[in-house]
Amino acid sequence: AASPPQYGIVLDAGSSHTAMFIYKWPADKENDTGVVSEHSMCDVEGPGISSYSSNAPAAGTSLVHCLNQALRDVPKEKHAGTPLYLGATAGMRLLNIMNLQASDAVLSAVAATLKSYPFDFRGAKILSGEEEGVFGWVTANYLLENFIKRGWLGEWIQPQKKTVGAMDFGGASTQITFETKDTIEDPRNEVVLKLYGQAYKVYTHSFLCYGRDQVLKRLLSKLLQAERYQATVSHPCWPTGYHKSLPLSSIYDSPCTEKERPGLALNTTVDVVGTGNGSLCALHVSKLFNFTACSFSRCSFDGIFQPEVSGNFIAFSAFFYTVDFIQTVMGRPVHLPNDLKDAAKTICATSWSELLQKAPKLEKRLPDYCAVSTFVYLLTTRGYNFNNHSFPKIAFQKKAGETSIGWALGYMLNLTNMIPAEKPSSHKSMLYNYWVFLILLFVVTTLTSLVTAACLLRRSKSSVI
Repeated sequence: AASPPQYGIVLDAGSSHTAMFIYKWPADKENDTGVVSEHSMCDVEGPGISSYSSNAPAAGTSLVHCLNQALRDVPKEKHAGTPLYLGATAGMRLLNIMNLQASDAVLSAVAATLKSYPFDFRGAKILSGEEEGVFGWVTANYLLENFIKRGWLGEWIQPQKKTVGAMDFGGASTQITFETKDTIEDPRNEVVLKLYGQAYKVYTHSFLCYGRDQVLKRLLSKLLQAERYQATVSHPCWPTGYHKSLPLSSIYDSPCTEKERPGLALNTTVDVVGTGNGSLCALHVSKLFNFTACSFSRCSFDGIFQPEVSGNFIAFSAFFYTVDFIQTVMGRPVHLPNDLKDAAKTICATSWSELLQKAPKLEKRLPDYCAVSTFVYLLTTRGYNFNNHSFPKIAFQKKAGETSIGWALGYMLNLTNMIPAEKPSSHKSMLYNYWVFLILLFVVTTLTSLVTAACLLRRSKSSVI
């Protein structure tokens, strides 16, 4: 009989929202690869925990609805043995830079709420950008069974499969992580992982302030700067027919824009008016990157070392949502860099009323698809250097099977030691190898005797004549 499943819970506290993932796996197979799957998930209502900086207790309260769902989703007798983790990413990294007291208060409030539940709470912490990148890479390759697998006799096989690179695009940061044979010239970008007895040399970098929401803030700041903070500012990335009045405080409330903060009162409002100009939009978006400074043999941007991209990639989170919008709403394929470039141009040239007609449900994010598509195009081609040969090797998807791709699963696998460093030499496989040997011996013996018999038979026949 199969043993009852085990469960694990991870709260992914992103900059714009928190998601709770409940994982399950058969208890007797926990060191196998690919056996952990997503049992259920829950989206926390409201913004990310970092936005509760002035009301920390509310950050804890916000999680209650999902935690109560976890009480129902995990069988009662399993509660006490179910590990519970919370990991916060770039939204909290930014709050931590801006106001250490506030970020500590938010984490404490969140931990207090988590401790009040009957699960095995194992901490709430802020992940580094490198951890976020590497755990996303581990999740993707674990789900695709690229590390190891069980053969037909239960023996362990190291598939001679290549690992896939991982590209994550959140609200406040973006990560790129991939295995490389090249020298990694900056030690801060190198991680060596030992998984199932195999060593993987992985390049990773996390770009803070290059997540979707922070990019949009930085873009607004650049536009205001260019138009000298006039009362009305035109926005080439917003669709024609769309306009909005914004308080300066909503743009300059982040470490990503504070260096450009004007000497104006932050309660001043500006009228921002969409002009839907794709090429002007691209010009402004490209100014968010520094493509010139580099003290290594090669760089992506902002002086960050990056080897040449190699192998297949999986691009998830907002990479997926952006490309999915282009494919489903705009009805355009994305195979090559130029497809992305042309699609961005088309979105930028589409009026607000037309966009609303196409996708009324997406109203909140709709004005920003022109800028975000343009950003994704520039990031992948000019930033990471994907070209006509390598770009088609990127798969834009948010799940592998039924499980969401992100750092949460890799984080749990790591903290619960479910991916052993050494190759599992299970008793089972020793036993199997012994049986395989015996069966082969039997087959060889049988074949030999058959062949011998046949030969003898032929010889006796020929000697009769």
